[in-house]
Amino acid sequence: MTKSATLPAIRVSPRLREEAERTLRDGETLSSLVVESLERTIELRRLQREFVERGLAAAEEARAQNRYVPASTVLRRLRKQVGDCKNQRASRANRSE
Repeated sequence: MTKSATLPAIRVSPRLREEAERTLRDGETLSSLVVESLERTIELRRLQREFVERGLAAAEEARAQNRYVPASTVLRRLRKQVGDCKNQRASRANRSE
């Protein structure tokens, strides 16, 4: 079992502390809320970093292979996907009526 470590104390405005305390669930402590928030932020930043790395790698590969898709083609495909999703949603809504 590893030892736990402490983080530096942080100063927050009374308003922020009150808001944080109001969001606590039954049995939850302010410390556990802070730890959960920190864990989620770390995970989010890791995912964002990996996303950017994949994008940069894909761009480099496209440059190396000289294989690009024009922006107009990408936008046309995305608009079609959005339209298809809207049509499917409308179709499901009509069936449930």
